Amino acid sequence: MGTLAAVLAGKKIRTFQDLFKATVTGDIEDVDGVLKITRINVHYDLKLPAEKREDAIESLNAYLTLCPGAQSVIGCIEINHDWSCKTYNLNLY
Repeated sequence: MGTLAAVLAGKKIRTFQDLFKATVTGDIEDVDGVLKITRINVHYDLKLPAEKREDAIESLNAYLTLCPGAQSVIGCIEINHDWSCKTYNLNLY
């Protein structure tokens, strides 16, 4: 969450607690008799000004390459991410 929040902040998208949250799940499987984490799924919920939507899409598509945690396990653990986005009019928020 921290790396994506930093990338979003670089695009002037706020990530306060009421605007940004992540739900993380994972799968543990028996691999040759050893229980291993095989998959991590991250779903982000983001509220942002409508005019920042494209910047948010760019951020989501780019942050994994900058994330130390993700980079440490890519190749060993499948990482999936997606997001839901609610937009609002900046003048009304």
